[in-house]
Formats: sequence, C-alpha cells, structure tokens
Amino acid sequence: MIKKLLGATALSVAMASTAIADTVKIGFVGELSGGGAPAGTQYRDGALLAVDEINAAGGILGKQIEVSLYDTQTDPQTSRALVQKAIDEDAYVVWGTVYSSSTIVNMLVAQQNGVPQIVGAEAPNITQKGNPYVFRTAYGAHRGVPALTGYFRDTLKAKNVAVAWVNNEFGKGGHDVFIKEMAKVGINVTADIPSEAGAADFAADVSRIKEANVDAVFVYLHEEESARFLREAKKQNLQPKLVGEVTLTGQKVIDLAGDAANGAVAHVGLTAEANIESIKEFGAKFEKKYGHKTDHNGIKGYVAAYATKYVTEMNGSFDQEKFAQTMHGLTLDVAKYPGMLLTTSWDQDGELSRESFMVEVVDGKQVVTTTVAAN
Repeated sequence: MIKKLLGATALSVAMASTAIADTVKIGFVGELSGGGAPAGTQYRDGALLAVDEINAAGGILGKQIEVSLYDTQTDPQTSRALVQKAIDEDAYVVWGTVYSSSTIVNMLVAQQNGVPQIVGAEAPNITQKGNPYVFRTAYGAHRGVPALTGYFRDTLKAKNVAVAWVNNEFGKGGHDVFIKEMAKVGINVTADIPSEAGAADFAADVSRIKEANVDAVFVYLHEEESARFLREAKKQNLQPKLVGEVTLTGQKVIDLAGDAANGAVAHVGLTAEANIESIKEFGAKFEKKYGHKTDHNGIKGYVAAYATKYVTEMNGSFDQEKFAQTMHGLTLDVAKYPGMLLTTSWDQDGELSRESFMVEVVDGKQVVTTTVAAN
C-alpha cells in the first residue's frame, strides 16, 4: 500500500511538473482600475485575444501562454511592486504598463532583473534612459507629435495656438515636444494650460482658451479627461480646431464625449478604423469577443502578445537576454508576421516605427483622412 501511495504521489508530481513545463508565464501589469482603467483594460483585452489565438494554434514553441494579471490601480508605486511580483512569479516577459508615469518607475525593476518589458506608454524619456529591456507598442510623443506640425502650419495656417495638457510624465512629454515644434515653425503658444491627472472640471481651462483668441488648441490629456474637455468645449462653444494625439479621438473618448467629439482631429499611431484588412479583421474579432469596439490600446496589447511569440520563435528558446537582443533593430513584416497587423520596426533604443494615420471624428466615428509614412 505504501509503495502504491508513493507511486501515485510520484505520478502526481510528474504530471504537475509536465503541466508547468508546458506553459510559459507572462505578467500583465496594467491599469485595470483607477483613472487609467479605460486604457489598461483595453490593452489587457487585446493581449488576451491574441493569447487565445496563439494558444489555439499550439502556443509558443509548444508551450501554452499563461497570463497572470496584476492591477496597478493606476498608481506608479503599486505598479513597481507588481512588476517585481510578476518577475518573482517567473514571468518570461512583462506586458504593460500603459501610463507613462507608472512605466518610468517600474521599468527599472524589469531592467535590473533582465526581463523584457513591452509597454504602451508614450513619454519620450522611456526609451531615452539606456534601458535595453523596454520596447514600445506605440509611438513615443517625440515621434508622434511632430507629425502634427505640418497640419498646424499648412492646413490650419495657425499663428497662435493653445495647449491643454495633463501634468504628469505622459503630458509633459507631449507638451514639451509640441512647444519645440511650434517654435520651429514660428507659431506662438499664447495659452499654456496644465491640469492634474483625473481632473473633472475644465470650465476654467476652456474659458482661458477662449480669452486667448487662438486659432487652434493642442489637447494632450488622458482619455477620460479628453472627453470632459470636449464636452466643456462644446458647452462653451469653443471655436478653434481641437487637435491632439490618439488620446483625443480614441473610441473610449468618443463613447464618453458623444457628439462633442465631432470635429476633433488627431494623429494616431493605431486606429481600428484604418482601411487595412488586417486591422478591420482584428476589430471585428475584438467586438465579437467583448461586445464593444476596440481602441488603439486594444491593438497595442494584441501586437505585444504576437511580438512575444514571433521573437521567441526566431530565437528558438525562452532566453530573456536573447529576446532583448533580437528586438533591437528588428523589423517584423506583416506579410510574414500577420499578428503584427502592420509592418513594425524597433530601433536600438526600443523605439517603434510603423505607418500611422491622421483622423477626424465625424458623426461619432474616427475617419482616416491621411496615412502617414513610417518615420
């Protein structure tokens, strides 16, 4: 009897070991509650959609992906602790965070542990600190914002502009690039208006912009703040063109702002409304699975998962150091790597490059007006 029990125990241990060996752990560290939840939950949902597809097709090098979800509550210090927890629990790669103020803090933990991290954050300094383990799924502000310079100068023929921005790592990055870009082309920034993350009332900000008598406004806020700003701008009948990056015209903003979003223009690195078959197919799959439309963050999560698969399979192993080395200077051509949705490249700093889009919100929907070549 004892021998039988020992044999059964040994078999159970062997089966458990096999189950562990047949999975690869990923740590998703994201804003699943708090002010960043609209972005973080979309990033999560896009990533999990990709995981379902990858696992159904045999996983990565024969291993099923096992994702552990860690909610940062949109708090930078919490995010730092959770990146460490994900690593302690044997995460091969960390996906997230989306908010730059968290990423700039938690990416140091991944770097110190030699763990690759694929983030949705856009502050320029994230890829300017010499961290060889951090990679973007979106343009940094220093790549995205300059795409708007010609629009302000040539299309709007603006002479005086205002900038409304959120006073954190994300907002400061976009604000500083915008100020420099306007100076290059001789456009005056005559109203420079910061607000705190999570701000609920933009009445005074919009009133100041009206008094400044500007030709256009650069709006660089998070999604929920952008929606509040747009609603207040409509309420006060603000006439200058409202222009921004992807957080001004994303699907979540449109859902929250309603018809106040109509007329807003943005340069976006990703949009589900692009007339590209691979992106349209992704958008349809996302909506079928979750019952609502994706935004750019959903696409970012999806390509983070597929980039993890493709790079690991190139290497033929789950070697974290080799993963980081392979990512630098890598181009994944969508013809060969369809999960990327668009041909995507990373430079030696982990900065991303791919084609992008100019959009305008018309009748509650993003309409692509121009495709911008990869830079």
